Amino acid sequence: MPMSKRKGLAGAAVFAAALSVAMGAHAAESITGAGSTWVYPLVAKWSARYNELTGVQVNYQSIGSGGGIAQIEAGTVAFGASDKPLKPAELRAHGLIQFPTAVAGEDLVYNLPGIQPGQLVLSGPLVAKIYLGEVTKWNDPALRALNPKLALPDMDITCVHRSDGSGTTFTFTNYLGKVSPEWKSKIGADTSVAWPVGVGGKGNEGVASYVQRINGSIGYVEYAYILENNMSYARMINRSGRTVSPSLKGFQAAAAHVDFNRAKDFYVILTDKPGPGTWPISGCTWQILRAGAPKSVNKPVVQFFMWGFEHGQKSAEDISFGPLPPSTVRVIKRYVRRYTGI
Repeated sequence: MPMSKRKGLAGAAVFAAALSVAMGAHAAESITGAGSTWVYPLVAKWSARYNELTGVQVNYQSIGSGGGIAQIEAGTVAFGASDKPLKPAELRAHGLIQFPTAVAGEDLVYNLPGIQPGQLVLSGPLVAKIYLGEVTKWNDPALRALNPKLALPDMDITCVHRSDGSGTTFTFTNYLGKVSPEWKSKIGADTSVAWPVGVGGKGNEGVASYVQRINGSIGYVEYAYILENNMSYARMINRSGRTVSPSLKGFQAAAAHVDFNRAKDFYVILTDKPGPGTWPISGCTWQILRAGAPKSVNKPVVQFFMWGFEHGQKSAEDISFGPLPPSTVRVIKRYVRRYTGI
C-alpha cells in the first residue's frame, strides 16, 4: 500500500476515534429527568456542583411524581423521580427499576395572623377532619383544645392541596389513612385523590405560594420548602403521643424502623412510625430507570446519583435531606448492576 494512502487511512482512523469520543462526551453532557417536586431542591444542589466538576448538565423538570412516572414509562426522560415507591409488580410490568435517594419529611404550613412558626400544634386525626371539611374554623373547639394558649382567630380554614399527581400527596394521604379510619374509607391514599374541600396548587411550590397568599390557609409541603420560604409550620403529635417539630433527626428516626437493604425493590413506607422523637409524616424519594434502556442513557444517570451518594451528603443535610447509609448505597449498586449491567 502506498505510504500516502496508509497515512490517509491512519488519519481517518484517528479522526473517527476522536469523533467517537467527542460524540460519547456530548451524549453524556446532558441528562434528562422529571418528577418529584419534593426532591427538586436536592437534585438542584447536586446537579449544580456536579456540572462544575464534570461539565455534565442535569436537566430536571419539577412536574410532580405522577408526571415523572408517566415520562419514564414512556421513555421520554432518562430517569423519573417519585416520592411514591412503585410496587415490584408495577416495576416488572413496565420494565423499570427504582432506588431510594434520600429520607425527608413534610409538614403542615399555615397563614394565621399572630401565630408564629412552630406555635400551632396539630394531631393527625384533627388534620384529617380539617381536610375532610368537618373542621372549618380556626377557633373550632378541637383546635383550641390542642392550643389553649393561642388566640386562634374566628376565621374560615382554607385547605390547600396539590392539583397535580404528587408523591407528596401520597405520603400525606397515606399518613391520614393510618390515623383516620374515615379518611381511609372515604378518600384513601394515592398521588391524586378526590379532595372534599380546598384549592389546588401545582407542585410543592404552588402549595407554598397559595398558603403564603391566603389568610387562614393550611397546606402540606416538603420541609425544604418550609426552610427556603421561612414558612409557619405546625408541630405534630406523633404515634407515641409526643409533640414534635419537623427535623432531619425526626425523619431519620422514622427511617430507622425500615430496612431498605432487605425490602424488595426498596419498597418501604415511612409514615406514622413509633418512637418519641419520630416525625410522623416522613418519607423517601426514589429514582426510576428503564432497565432495558441503552447503557449510554442509564450510565450517566447512575454515575450522577452515585456521585451524590458519595460526595453530596453534606449539601443534602444542609436542606434536611437524610443521607442513605453506606450499606444501602452498596445494595443499590448491586441492584442497579443486576438489572442494567452498569
